[in-house]
Amino acid sequence: SRIELIDALRTVTEGKIHVEVERARLTRMRVAVYEAHGQITEACDTLQEIQVETYGSMDRREKTDFILEQMRLCLAKRDYIRLAIISHKINPKYFQRDDTEDLKLRFYELMIQYDLHEGNYLEVSRHYNQIYTTKSISEDAAKWPGVLQNILLYLVLSPFDNEQSDMLHRVQRDHNLEKLELCTRLAKGFTTMELTRWPAVESVYGPEFRKTDVFSAQTDDGAARWMTLRDRVIEHNIRVIAKYYTRATITRLTELLDLGADDVEAFLSRAVVAGTIYARVDRPAGAVSFAKPREGEEQLNAWASDVGKLLGLVEKTTHLIAKEEIVNKIARAI
Repeated sequence: SRIELIDALRTVTEGKIHVEVERARLTRMRVAVYEAHGQITEACDTLQEIQVETYGSMDRREKTDFILEQMRLCLAKRDYIRLAIISHKINPKYFQRDDTEDLKLRFYELMIQYDLHEGNYLEVSRHYNQIYTTKSISEDAAKWPGVLQNILLYLVLSPFDNEQSDMLHRVQRDHNLEKLELCTRLAKGFTTMELTRWPAVESVYGPEFRKTDVFSAQTDDGAARWMTLRDRVIEHNIRVIAKYYTRATITRLTELLDLGADDVEAFLSRAVVAGTIYARVDRPAGAVSFAKPREGEEQLNAWASDVGKLLGLVEKTTHLIAKEEIVNKIARAI
């Protein structure tokens, strides 16, 4: 039979360098048979035996295609650790060539599924950004809006840090984003230091975004990501409050954040641990202080700066007085 012939040829060619490419192709044929019979584990393990990255006689495009197939089967097998290891065998710079767009899209689609499983939303957004910059996507008016929307949605789902903030501002400057009204408003809400109340966000964006794959109300993952968006909105509001308030009561914070007292403390604690704000909770007084105490050296520097400014003003005032006296003397002399 055909399967027996393939197995016999693979056995004969094993260990022979001059036919390594042919053996790799035979292995893919055997893997296709395994997959057709639903034997995903056997297909994945068989394909892992071939280390095409060491084959000097194989064309680079065929190598990349082979590695992508290994990644796909690892994903089907749910072997995420091996998938991450194999992904490092591909240099993303190779996708800068014009004839590799199909491989580039396959690679980033696989990486998106991997990082979604790992919960790395910032990486997911970066992968979508790579897809967005692909010529066949950016020039297709039917495709780029969905990709750009996913870039933004996964970006706002990412925990706040310098990289996330920088990328969010860069996405906001994209002129195409202006054509997506809801996305433009969402980006503005997260880049403007103003409070964004969750009930308002839910009423404005919920009807539209809950229909997308990102926040689908029909899946557990979509519902979980919607609650993650709620957390990101609250974290943004806490950063806004920390910027404009030096001290606030817990009662006032519960009103501003639309949360209970315990939840306010929990979110404040997470923000402090993450290093995004400074805060100290005074439970007996029922208040939170956002003013960071200055160290001795920092306080002395502030005082020295204030004294320096004062002396500068005194010197300027003295100079102006002397100037007026001279002008008056000249006027009287005339």
